[in-house]
Amino acid sequence: MAAPARRLVHPALFICDLQEKFRSAIYEFPKVVSTTQKLLKASKILGIPVFATTQLRAKLGETCPELGLDAPDGVLTKAHVDKSAFSMFVPELQKAFHELGPEKREVVVVGIESHICVTQTTLDLLREGHKVYVLADGVSSCNQQEVPIALARLRAEGAVVTTSESFLYECMGDAGIAEFRQMAGVVKEFSAATKENLSALCKF
Repeated sequence: MAAPARRLVHPALFICDLQEKFRSAIYEFPKVVSTTQKLLKASKILGIPVFATTQLRAKLGETCPELGLDAPDGVLTKAHVDKSAFSMFVPELQKAFHELGPEKREVVVVGIESHICVTQTTLDLLREGHKVYVLADGVSSCNQQEVPIALARLRAEGAVVTTSESFLYECMGDAGIAEFRQMAGVVKEFSAATKENLSALCKF
């Protein structure tokens, strides 16, 4: 019998513009942060490379500190780039992303805003031939009505619109992988938060 193997071979996590100044403006912002925290814990266990951006950092602030990006006890990103473009896929981030290798990747996108930066990032990745997962419990906008419209468009464009738990289990693919026990611990740790996040962000 063959050894258990992960279902997704080349995943990557993109975190779009989760910054201090957006806390009071974005619909259910804390829920987006919570889902991102779950993805970051999983990324440490599974060795998923992380890419993050800020939008006009000098004006709109740093990435939220509770994400712990590039902190000594947090997750080291492959790139943590400031931008003025709406898409995350700016040259500095592209360079770091392409340094991972020539393989097409399974990129999971979380952050804001669903109809602007998340949409344009997803379209750019799809055009490069990558498979893109947009997490319905991990994206939002200032106006909540924008979210389902954006997700419907991205689904039509070829992105996979799914949830954080579904994506993590698809990453693993087999309960026999070495990391499964740790991953099950992450799912259990975030169980209550996941229910709350789904109720808030996936009720459209």
